[in-house]
Amino acid sequence: MVKKVVLAYSGGLDTSIMIKWLKDNYGCEVIAYAADVGQEEELKGLRIKALSTGASKVYIEDLKDEFARDFIFPMLKAGAIYENQYLLGTSVARPLIAKRQVEIAKKEKADAVAHGATGKGNDQVRFELTFKALAPELKIIAPWREWELGGREEEIEYAKENGIPIPVTQKKPYSSDRNLWHISYEGGILEDPWREPAEEMFLLSNSPEKAPNKAEYVEIAFESGEPTAVNGSKLSPVKLIQTLNRIGGRHGIGRVDIVENRLVGIKSRGVYETPGGTILYAAHQALETITLDRDTLHFKQLLAHKYAELVYNGQWFTPLKAALDAFIDKTQSNVSGAVRLKLYKGNCSVVGRKSARSLYRSDLATFEKEAAFNQKDAEGFINLFGLPLKVEALLKRRT
Repeated sequence: MVKKVVLAYSGGLDTSIMIKWLKDNYGCEVIAYAADVGQEEELKGLRIKALSTGASKVYIEDLKDEFARDFIFPMLKAGAIYENQYLLGTSVARPLIAKRQVEIAKKEKADAVAHGATGKGNDQVRFELTFKALAPELKIIAPWREWELGGREEEIEYAKENGIPIPVTQKKPYSSDRNLWHISYEGGILEDPWREPAEEMFLLSNSPEKAPNKAEYVEIAFESGEPTAVNGSKLSPVKLIQTLNRIGGRHGIGRVDIVENRLVGIKSRGVYETPGGTILYAAHQALETITLDRDTLHFKQLLAHKYAELVYNGQWFTPLKAALDAFIDKTQSNVSGAVRLKLYKGNCSVVGRKSARSLYRSDLATFEKEAAFNQKDAEGFINLFGLPLKVEALLKRRT
């Protein structure tokens, strides 16, 4: 029997009616919880709205610092990119939101948690795996998998019948999700993968055609794999990401249009804006090329693919993820230095990198005569490296 539930609450159509639905169907007390992860949405009025529609208490919390420091930066250091393009903006926020929801549930001695994710998407998995990892004793309620409401129109009718105020905005022809790291767009008119997104949809970035005609250079400093400064100015993680979002957005950086594979087996078309993240990934990867040895860099690149899958699939709080973090943190001990990038008309190009820990030596790399590298040594190396091929060829000739 459920006596008290903590609901992840946004004040949108779905969660607006869920308070009433939960009280009617479970006869329980409902605590509403809203997390600010940088979505730039108006949080003012949420408390009054939640209380007026039946919530016994409301939590509205700013999680942006923790989001940047403990979730975005570890993912950046890992180099995690899902299916080679998606920088995991929505995926990485869900474990943090669910983690805090569990903490509130324990504080309030609730016996259940609830979320507004649908039964077709990835978010239900991300929320619920976090719940199971951090509080397996809590009951999980997913109204979308239980109620009889078939869609938006039935939800609106339910709200009207029960006197629940809902957002009176014109329905967008797509859905969007925004946070400190990115904005995602999907559904509606975007479900046709042949249809080009309308320019007015984008909020964080100019189109490359409307970007400045003059390139802009930006320099990013790193310490142990984490970005610390932009153009010589030390910034907090949140301010640093916000600053790069503005700079990158001005030049049309970070737009991605992909068809991705959801965890539940559905292919989904998603359009993303991640200007600051795109700059940071390019800079971090460039710095690793001069500070990591070949074998470590190549092995880390293999693990980045798995790390991205773990984030996408909601497996943040797993033993494997913790083990990968330990390895990645070890690799980042020498990843300190600075990277200079050139931004122009949607392009983000690395044009310089330097580090006191650099493994790059010009006296070895140069083609000039005074090079420290003795080219005669290459003959013996090639003979040994190619010996298996030679033996195989001789065998084929005999047979």
